Amino acid sequence: MNEGYYKKTFPGTPIYQGGTTIPNQQYLSDDLPSEQSYIENILRINKGKRVEIYMTFPDASDKDKIFVGIIEQAGRDHIILSDPTTGKWYLLLMIYVDYIKFDEKINYSKEFLPN
Repeated sequence: MNEGYYKKTFPGTPIYQGGTTIPNQQYLSDDLPSEQSYIENILRINKGKRVEIYMTFPDASDKDKIFVGIIEQAGRDHIILSDPTTGKWYLLLMIYVDYIKFDEKINYSKEFLPN
């Protein structure tokens, strides 16, 4: 057994020192850190906008699907979308996203641009 593997601290795992939690990763909020041009950050600054999310599910009988709704939240591996016409809410996994279409201009932070 490789003991070095089990002693690693993975992203998101808090480190405890003297009963105090020391985060080992940067926590993201609506205030995005500089140069973090990730899909979830772009979705976060476009929260509340209507989108069409095109997804492919390789092992499903209905492989391609389009979800239409309002961006409610976004994380590293997921998007929460609400559909006001049906009242349904969706938790969509990023791994299946092909692309996302917006009906209006996409907000994009200048901090995402290279120096």
